[in-house]
Amino acid sequence: MSINNLLVEKALELKPQEKIVLIEALVSSLDKPDPEIAKIWLQEAEARLKSYREGKSKGIPAEEIFKEGL
Repeated sequence: MSINNLLVEKALELKPQEKIVLIEALVSSLDKPDPEIAKIWLQEAEARLKSYREGKSKGIPAEEIFKEGL
């Protein structure tokens, strides 16, 4: 039996709550933000806010945004 099969077999033997903890831990381990990308997005957000506050760009009302999704 390969290690992969053994891991899956053992995971399937867990209680439901233990499975949830395992799943959350696995997903969390994959969802690590890249600090460089986070820095770039922060700079972009700050630039957009500055542009809005200076009147160089205008906002779109939330009602309009959410209406488009329906």
